Amino acid sequence: MSNNPFVFGFTAALGVLTAWLLVQAVASAGSVLVLIVVSLFLAIGLNPAVEALQRRNVPRALAITIVFLGVISVFVAFGLAVVPPLTTQSAQFVDQLPQYVAELQNNPLVRDLDERFQLLDKLQQYVTSGAFGTQMFGGVLGIGSVVIGAVFNALTVLVLTLYFLGSLNSLKRMAYRLVPRSRRTRASLLGDEIIDSIGGYVAGNLIISLIAGVTTFFFLSIMKVPYALALALIVALTDLVPLVGAFIGAGIASLVGFFVSPTVGIVCVVFFTIYQQIENYWIAPAVMKSSVDVPPLATILGALLGGALLGVVGALLGIPMVAAVLLILREVVLPRQERI
Repeated sequence: MSNNPFVFGFTAALGVLTAWLLVQAVASAGSVLVLIVVSLFLAIGLNPAVEALQRRNVPRALAITIVFLGVISVFVAFGLAVVPPLTTQSAQFVDQLPQYVAELQNNPLVRDLDERFQLLDKLQQYVTSGAFGTQMFGGVLGIGSVVIGAVFNALTVLVLTLYFLGSLNSLKRMAYRLVPRSRRTRASLLGDEIIDSIGGYVAGNLIISLIAGVTTFFFLSIMKVPYALALALIVALTDLVPLVGAFIGAGIASLVGFFVSPTVGIVCVVFFTIYQQIENYWIAPAVMKSSVDVPPLATILGALLGGALLGVVGALLGIPMVAAVLLILREVVLPRQERI
């Protein structure tokens, strides 16, 4: 090869082409890889619950079934609580939209603008025309395709999580066998500790979200905000997302409170502001201190970097990944540097 420039150039070009094809293949399968990573993450996070049942003399297969049915029950409860009111409110809004347009004429500012630009006449003609219905139907079809895709991805994640839970121990043994025998024991200890930290993070996050959901449900019930259960489930699920999830859930619940009355909306904003401070400075540290030992700065950086790379999924995976990296640095890299 060194004596023939043509062979060298052809081999180099073939290597670059192969690398480019591999990159394209990984990019094409990116969504599938994300589903696999999320499923493995969930399996590791649910494994402590399975092992807790095993310690109570429950067979592993039965323990996996119980935990898995619990997860499915959460999804079913969320769907039953959110979908019916959302469908009902959307249908009522579409039916009453022409009436809302007519009522705008009583507003002096809107009446003045209407006299200048005939806005309400154009808006009412658009609403009552077939174009509005056609666009609404197309929007519904687009939303329907998104919902179908989300349901398919959720079912795929659930099935993969079930398989990963069932074969997690065999997967760990196979991964540890790839490590040289002289380092296998150390690698096994580190791997088990990383898996335990990920499981502790998931369990702690679920506990924090459960506390947020229950607290929100009782508060919204006292304030007589409609669909308190659905809003509590939304707050609990969004609270799983680091950094911004709690604000999203609180914003949705407060917005519904403003529809009840401005006073209720302001009380909701004050409540969620106070609760977030309690959660950030008391509940979360108390729950997480025994599961994931990650400095606050590393937590923020992990969530930001993970979110920038993989969106919401990356934000969820960023913190346990940072915990794993810090563990390797503390147990492997730093001791090795001290011996040099």
